[in-house]
Amino acid sequence: MNVGEKIPELLGLNDKGGEVRSEDFPGKPLIIYFYPKDNTPGCTAEACSIRDFNAELKAMGYEVIGISKDSVASHVKFADKYSLPFLLLSDPTTEVNQAFGVWQKKKMAGREYMGTVRTTFVTDANHFITHIITKVNTKNAGEQLIELLKK
Repeated sequence: MNVGEKIPELLGLNDKGGEVRSEDFPGKPLIIYFYPKDNTPGCTAEACSIRDFNAELKAMGYEVIGISKDSVASHVKFADKYSLPFLLLSDPTTEVNQAFGVWQKKKMAGREYMGTVRTTFVTDANHFITHIITKVNTKNAGEQLIELLKK
C-alpha cells in the first residue's frame, strides 16, 4: 500500500473472533501498526510506547489498531498483561498483512522465511493513507507518531 491509497475493508479478528472492518470506524482517522509477534521484546516495547501516548493520540482524533498473525487468545493475554487500551486484531491467515504489503520474505541467522515487516500506517478520516512509517523506533513508537502527526 502507498500514501494516497484507501485501506482494505477487512482489518482482522477482534477479541471475540469477529471480523473488524474499516467501515466500523466511520469518520475516524486510524493508526494501524503491524508487528511480528506478541510478547517479544521489540513488539512489547512498541505496544507499550504507543500505549503511553494513546491518550494524546485519541485527543488528536486517532483510533489505534495493532495487527499481527498471532491468535485472538494470544492478543487477549498480551493486551491484559500490558494494559493495552487499543484494539489488537488477529490475522491468522495473513490476508490483511498481504493486502497491506507487509507480509514479506525476511532473513534471520542465514534463514529465509515469510513474516510481518513492522510497519505503521496512518489514515485520514476517510481511511486514505496519509503516512507510512517503515523505520519504526520500537522503544519510542508513540513519540514517533506524535512528532509525525504534529508536523
